[in-house]
Amino acid sequence: MESVAGTLLSGLAVFAATNVDGLFITTALLSARSTRPRDVVLGTYAGIGALYALSAVGSLVSLVIPPGAVRLLGLVPIALGLGQLLRKSEETGAPAGHGVPAVAGINVAAGGDNIGVYTPLFAASPGPAIALYGVVFAILTGVLCYAAHLLVTHPALGAPVRRYGPRVVPWVLIALGVWILFGL
Repeated sequence: MESVAGTLLSGLAVFAATNVDGLFITTALLSARSTRPRDVVLGTYAGIGALYALSAVGSLVSLVIPPGAVRLLGLVPIALGLGQLLRKSEETGAPAGHGVPAVAGINVAAGGDNIGVYTPLFAASPGPAIALYGVVFAILTGVLCYAAHLLVTHPALGAPVRRYGPRVVPWVLIALGVWILFGL
């Protein structure tokens, strides 16, 4: 069984790796005058909650495949990380979104990597660890929203995050995939 400290640390790493883009999306939405901050926060929670729920349901596939094969799901975050390393940088504009459902939809639409990483992680984890991941993700969603607020109110912080964040994320995804694959 996975230790609580290990679950907390892996939850932190997984959330950070899969939500760098979420930080930019949330920052862009908070900076839009037409979007209320409360709607951005609630929509972000709803979107990340939906990604967590979809991944938890998706992890049930582990009940019908042999335990050794579950670890092969670690290939998904490795592939995502390698794909990000190989893909040329893409220009992204500020997303448009008004209201909680729109913000949640934006988060879900941008969350393919979340599902691709959370599902194999949950499949390789016991039930209590999956629940603890949910608590960690809920807390870190609040941190994400607060960090986005700081970026909006202190624009000078945005440049280093945009410069280095995308460079680190693929390596974190690859490391996570190796961790799942080899059960470290």
